Amino acid sequence: MVVERVRQMSVAEFLDFAESSEDRYEYIDGELVPKTGGKLNHFRIINRLQVLLQRLLPSSDCEVLGSGMLVRAGDANLLSPDVIVLCGEPETVSETRILLNPILVVEVTSPSSIDYDRGSKRQSYAEVRSVAAYMVIDQHRPLVELYTRSETGWHIQCFDDLEEAVPLEALDCRLPLSEIYASIDFDADATASANEAD
Repeated sequence: MVVERVRQMSVAEFLDFAESSEDRYEYIDGELVPKTGGKLNHFRIINRLQVLLQRLLPSSDCEVLGSGMLVRAGDANLLSPDVIVLCGEPETVSETRILLNPILVVEVTSPSSIDYDRGSKRQSYAEVRSVAAYMVIDQHRPLVELYTRSETGWHIQCFDDLEEAVPLEALDCRLPLSEIYASIDFDADATASANEAD
C-alpha cells in the first residue's frame, strides 16, 4: 500500500481535524494518513462481522465497536480498525475517542492495503498489550488471516474455505466464514473493479 502522508501535526491537532472530517484518517508517526476507502463488499463484510460478533457475545462483558474509535499503538500511532472488540471496562485517553485496551482488532483489506495490513499495521497492533487477536479479512475472496498472541509470540492461521470457522479463543467463540461472507458476490466485485480500471 502506498501510504499518502499529508503533513506533520500534534495528537491534539489530529483529533480536532479528525472530529471535523467526514473521511477517516490515522495518525502515524506524527503524520496524518488517509484511511483507504472500500467498495460495497468492504462495508457489507464489516456489517456482517459486527452482527455476528454481537450475536455470539451477548452474555459476556464484551462489546463490539465499529469504525470511528482510535487505538493507540505505541507512542506515536493512532489506528482506526474496521471492527474492535472490547472486554471489561474501556480504558481511554481522557475525553478522547482513543481506546487503550481492545482485545480484538479487525481490518477488512483491499489490494492497495493488504501489504500494509499484514506488515507495519500488524506490528503496530502487536504493541498494544491488550490485543489478543488481529484479523485481516480479504474483501475480494474468502480469506481470513488470524494472528493470535501467545507466550511464545504471534502465530498466524489462514482460512479460505467457506465451510471453516475462525476460532477466537480469547472470546470463546468461532466465526464461520459462511456468515462473514454471506451474500457476498465476488464476481460482481471483480467486474466492478475491472470496469473502474478501464
